[in-house]
Amino acid sequence: MLSEPRAGRLAAWGNALLAGLVSPDDAVLAIVGEDAVHRVEGLPGESAPVGLTLALGRLRTLGVTGLRLALPAPGHPLGLSGPPEFNARALDAEQAVLCYGAAFGLVPEVYEAGPDGDVHVEVVWHVLAVREAPPADVPSLGEAERELAEALREATEVLTRLDVAGSGPVAEAAIDAYRARAERGREVLAPGYPPRAVRVLELAQRVGTLIVVATESGHGGAVSASEMGARREALRPVERTARRAQVAAYNSVVEERERGVH
Repeated sequence: MLSEPRAGRLAAWGNALLAGLVSPDDAVLAIVGEDAVHRVEGLPGESAPVGLTLALGRLRTLGVTGLRLALPAPGHPLGLSGPPEFNARALDAEQAVLCYGAAFGLVPEVYEAGPDGDVHVEVVWHVLAVREAPPADVPSLGEAERELAEALREATEVLTRLDVAGSGPVAEAAIDAYRARAERGREVLAPGYPPRAVRVLELAQRVGTLIVVATESGHGGAVSASEMGARREALRPVERTARRAQVAAYNSVVEERERGVH
């Protein structure tokens, strides 16, 4: 929950590009981020991997008018629509992008090379056929915002009950990192996204920060393996809510467009 998924960047900036709100160069620069290069493999009409600029243009000609994010987890195919082969690849990657307007999906495969401190990251997006069906378990922005508010209260109550301290160097570092990301968060969702989507995404990231602090920091009264497991189990529904809200934020422009059409 703490790091922005690559599929989220592709969906957000791909949507901005498809809507004519950013240039291809700006979109690709934002999608690639700190990675070295992104390529797209399996694109109809191409026998070899191609760059993002060509791939996004080709998807547009194939009828794609929007991109949706999926963040599946075991037992929770969040944002997916099938078939099973695509779902399995997306679950393995823990993220995917589904096209709106044409039955394609993209799953990232990440390659890392180089010594510590100078890791070279390349990403290959695999284009696969998907089922044209509503994505699984994605709430509206309004629903996500209400659910997150309740989840934040539940997380606080759980951490208090499990005697997890809200201070200490590890917790402070996690919260400081969140604040730094939140400042950048207003640029995460590309042009064309409503302010409510940014707000929902930032709240989802805040909830995710609390979960990480609780399950990975090891500070507070509950420090045994069994007690750490109890934390994770107690916070599992909260984490699920935060992931649903994150997907709702990234998918909001496509959902609004779909409601407008129908």
